[in-house]
Amino acid sequence: MTSPKTELPQNDPRDEIVEHLPAMRAFAMSLARNSAQADDLVQDAVVKAWSNFDKFKPGTNLRAWLFTILRNTFYSARRKSGREVADVDGVMAGNLASKPDHDGRLALADFQRAFSTLPDEQRETLWLVGALGMSYDEAAETCNCAVGTVKSRANRARARLAEILQLSEEEELELTDQSTMAVVAASNAPLG
Repeated sequence: MTSPKTELPQNDPRDEIVEHLPAMRAFAMSLARNSAQADDLVQDAVVKAWSNFDKFKPGTNLRAWLFTILRNTFYSARRKSGREVADVDGVMAGNLASKPDHDGRLALADFQRAFSTLPDEQRETLWLVGALGMSYDEAAETCNCAVGTVKSRANRARARLAEILQLSEEEELELTDQSTMAVVAASNAPLG
C-alpha cells in the first residue's frame, strides 16, 4: 500500500509583490520622471495585478508580469492624456455652456397646458393633422366634416396656441427660449 503524496504548500505569489515594489518604483520613475506620478503608477499597477491574479500562471516570472502591467498602465494613461485637455484653473470648463435639460420639459408642459385649453374640435384636428400626420382630407373623413372645416379648425387652433404661448407669426415653437440659446451660442463661440 502506498501512502498518498503530500504536496508542499506553494507560496502565494501575492506575498511576493512587496519584494518587487522598489524595482517597480524605479522602473515607474524611469517612465514617468516624476515621483508622484511614479507612485501613482506603481499603485495602479499593483491594484490591476491584484485584481487579475487569476490570470497569472504560477511558476512563471512574477516580476516580468508586474512590470508588463506597470508598462501597459503607463502607456495607456499617456494615450488617454493625449486626448484630454489640461484645464488646471478651470478656464475652459468655465467657458462651456449647454442647454439646460429641464428647458424642453418646461416648454412641453407649457404647450400641454395651452393645448388642453383648446376646444375639443380644434384639439382633435391638431392631433390628427399635426401629431399623427394625416392629410386634411383624411382628417375630414375621420371627423366626418368638410376639408375646409378641418383647415379652418387647424388654423384657429394654431393661432390660439401661438397667442397663449406668446409666439409671433414668424416664430416657431422652440423647446428652448431665445435667451438660453443666446447664452449657449455665446459661451460656445471660439475664444479669440
